This record gives sequence, structure tokens and C-alpha cells, in this order.
Amino acid sequence: MKALYIASTGMSAQERNVEVISNNIANMRTPGFKRQRAEFEDLLYQQIS
Repeated sequence: MKALYIASTGMSAQERNVEVISNNIANMRTPGFKRQRAEFEDLLYQQIS
């Protein structure tokens, strides 16, 4: 069961990373847009809480 939890957590982190990258690409020509970054610490905090 622990292996499934680890795999699930990894997939959730990758999903968030893809969401951030997609948002950055979609808005790259928007005036004033600043790119986002998916930080591991933020992803870890979201998984814990």
C-alpha cells in the first residue's frame, strides 16, 4: 500500500507541474504575465495538508 501512495503522490506532483507549464504557455504573450514555478516544497505542503 505504501508503494501505491508514493506513486500517487508522484503522479499528483507531475500533474501540478504540467498544469503550471500549460498555464505559462497559454499566457506567455499576455502583457504583464509572470511565469509560475511548481516548487517541490509547495507540492509537498499541499500533499501533507
